[in-house]
Amino acid sequence: MSNTRDRQLDGLRTFAVAMVLYAHFVAADGNFWGHLGVRLFFVISGFLITRLLLDARSAVQYEPSAALKSFYIRRALRIFPPYFAMLGFVWFVNLEGARGSLKWHALYLSNYWYAIRDQWTPWVLCHTWSLSIEEQFYIVWPLVMLLAPRRMIERICVAVIVCSIAYRLCWPLTGTPSLMRDLLPSASMDALAAGALLAAYRGRTDAWPQWMRLSWMPLTVAAVITLWLRSEPTTPLLDWTVWIGSEVFPLVPLVMLVGCCSSGLGGPIGRLLELPPIMTIGRISYGIYLFHPIVLSLIVKAQPWIPVNVSEQGPARFVIGSTATLILASISWAFFEKPLNSLKRYFPYVVSKNHVPAPSSATVGGPDLQSPISMRAE
Repeated sequence: MSNTRDRQLDGLRTFAVAMVLYAHFVAADGNFWGHLGVRLFFVISGFLITRLLLDARSAVQYEPSAALKSFYIRRALRIFPPYFAMLGFVWFVNLEGARGSLKWHALYLSNYWYAIRDQWTPWVLCHTWSLSIEEQFYIVWPLVMLLAPRRMIERICVAVIVCSIAYRLCWPLTGTPSLMRDLLPSASMDALAAGALLAAYRGRTDAWPQWMRLSWMPLTVAAVITLWLRSEPTTPLLDWTVWIGSEVFPLVPLVMLVGCCSSGLGGPIGRLLELPPIMTIGRISYGIYLFHPIVLSLIVKAQPWIPVNVSEQGPARFVIGSTATLILASISWAFFEKPLNSLKRYFPYVVSKNHVPAPSSATVGGPDLQSPISMRAE
């Protein structure tokens, strides 16, 4: 299953997780870049999972119950082992005093934990908000994709996107912005559903609608401007406007980027995405995303033994933190995640009477390519 489009999506994940590392290791006011990286992960995840589900339901031997069973088992094999290993380590050493909130994270309710408290405490698990949103989304989404009438799939995706945007538009009526504005599932459904809509649309045609071809460049410029303004102090009204723009304007460019990579980009960008080191980092991007705050906490504690300054954001923290994270994620992938991921071959979405499990070497790993998460996809 490792074709050109899959390789380029692996490469795209590398740049998504790089934005997250940049935000957390380098940029003092760069969290918007990390958030943009997460939004890209959401689009990729929504696209890949929906493509797989729609491919399954179009097969001659498709059975909804078998496909659903395989979906959840395959997700569990890919997502749960490293996630709960990470939580187990945090619990064992009580890293950053996180032990008291672990039940929320273990139940994939991290986004609600931080939203209700309106503060990033414990910070070492703050990245799990996005993993929680994905798991909440995929409790329901496979049921919709496999059981809803095929002609309604695209309309359902559009409805979810519209509701998510409407959720943002109502925020001025709620008073002072809080973390709840960003962390409730409705704040991210547009990105996930946009990826899903791309998968459903691509089932009919590879041609982009004219309005997308005409609007992606102006929307990209508008997104860059709003992302830059997001770090500047503003009035409450302007802050709300900039926040909405930085969330909504990048959506079409991100969808088109994922769509182009799924078809196989040519030229220097396509070759860059298919460079072996870029693809390799993309394959282990779930582990990179999962472990990087743990690594950050540990290297800060080890500052007396590190000759460069890792206690503050900057180039030294980025080099040391990223290197340590890459090493840990690579070990996790090679000796823990990949062997478990190979078991997915026993749970195909569609089972033929003569089905024989594919050899384990066919498994690459992750968001059900079989390669890793989007932060995850399957």
